[in-house]
Amino acid sequence: MINWVKFSFFAKFLNDVKVKRIEINELLKTTEAGRDINVKGWVRTKRGSKNVAFIALNDGSTINNIQIVVEMTPENEALLERIHTGAALSVDGLLVESTGSGQRVEVQCTRLEILGEANPGEYPLQPKKHSLEFLREKAHLRYRTSTFSAIGRVRHALIFAIHKFFNDRGFFNIHTPIITGSDAEGAGEMFQVTTLDLKKIPRTETGEVDFSQDFFGKAANLTVSGQLEAELAALALSKVYTFGPTFRAENSNTSRHLAEFWMIEPEVAFNDIHDDMDLAEDMLKYVIGYALENCMDDLQFLSKRLLEEEKNKKEEERSMELIEKLRFVLENPFERITYTEAIDILKNSNANKKKKFNYLIEGWGADLQSEHERYLVEKHFKKPVILTDYPKEIKAFYMKQNDDGTTVRAMDVLFPQIGEIIGGSQREEDYTKLATRMQEMHIPFETMWWYLETRKFGSVPHAGFGLGFERLMLFVTGMGNIRDVIPFPRTPLNLEF
Repeated sequence: MINWVKFSFFAKFLNDVKVKRIEINELLKTTEAGRDINVKGWVRTKRGSKNVAFIALNDGSTINNIQIVVEMTPENEALLERIHTGAALSVDGLLVESTGSGQRVEVQCTRLEILGEANPGEYPLQPKKHSLEFLREKAHLRYRTSTFSAIGRVRHALIFAIHKFFNDRGFFNIHTPIITGSDAEGAGEMFQVTTLDLKKIPRTETGEVDFSQDFFGKAANLTVSGQLEAELAALALSKVYTFGPTFRAENSNTSRHLAEFWMIEPEVAFNDIHDDMDLAEDMLKYVIGYALENCMDDLQFLSKRLLEEEKNKKEEERSMELIEKLRFVLENPFERITYTEAIDILKNSNANKKKKFNYLIEGWGADLQSEHERYLVEKHFKKPVILTDYPKEIKAFYMKQNDDGTTVRAMDVLFPQIGEIIGGSQREEDYTKLATRMQEMHIPFETMWWYLETRKFGSVPHAGFGLGFERLMLFVTGMGNIRDVIPFPRTPLNLEF
């Protein structure tokens, strides 16, 4: 005799058991066709005929979509009328070998559920090409596009690769302050941080802002660099690196500037300028190699996007093919030359003699521009270049002074199409030389006493560099505007999202 209570409970249990969701990236790799699966994601496109509909579904785990095949039953037909680009779906079905081209497997839908609708009259991202400018205005949705989902995955891969590179080499990651009382670069373009009432700003007797009444009792800013604090840690832990947000209040609206960006800054005790160059070259080759090994689908997509974008340009104006450019970095040892040698090359180049440079090189002491850096990499040496021994007058106060009295042990790594990607130096460890240079450059001792004091207690040669992460992202993705390689760009007059 059937126990109907137990049977009803068991039937309900079977009905409630759900197939575990599988990400599309895993589905497209599998060779196990013929099994029941569940997949969730957002609709990229929908097309169909009288008997069947095809939905391209994407969940962000891969640049590739999976095709959902839905039979036109009365129940499904009612659901399909509500499904448009951007809608979120849950699909139960049978994974089968695809009869069409472009994918190995597809899903024959047995159950379709709408998790979230997207009204086509309101949803701004329709299955057509949208300009990057338009998508910046829709930054809350732009990761739904193939371009920005690819950028998001590549960005993650590079972040992971950077941490892995340093971790595997015995470096310690440190968090340096975001709020600071010093200006690491001496540039003065910093965002101020205050809790003072801007409607009733306290003043001193001389009429200046009385920061003694502020939260920290002194003027405070958002940091432009974690380098100085990283140096302090390196003089105890030997090998450290930072990876954090930095800020510049430069009122520039170019395709290369952000007000908020991320910096990687290693500092290594007992290293000289040559060790610094070795570390920079090794790191760049490692992370680019990691991207090639782990992000090939996304890089191939971004390469096609770039080729399409530049198809109407003259051949000499087109970018190097993206994957070829990345391999160009991996396969070539970086050329190492001094600033003086570079000036001689540039001054005597046809581009300079025929006045093709926007900024002509007239002699030693010139501050090199991107066009000069790219000429050295792309035209003259045809490989990445590291320049060293710059004039001290165009470099920061903390750089190690050479014996000639006019140059410092600075080094810049130059890449094709982007110019400088890394800037670094051996740091000045001599107390007297550093103090004199600070005085010459009007660096206030009262706010930098702690940095100077490290040169009094067990000072050692040490070196480091800074890599702007978004600049690396520009290079690896082939994107032309730095606003498109960071999730929510901060630029002058732009504080949305």
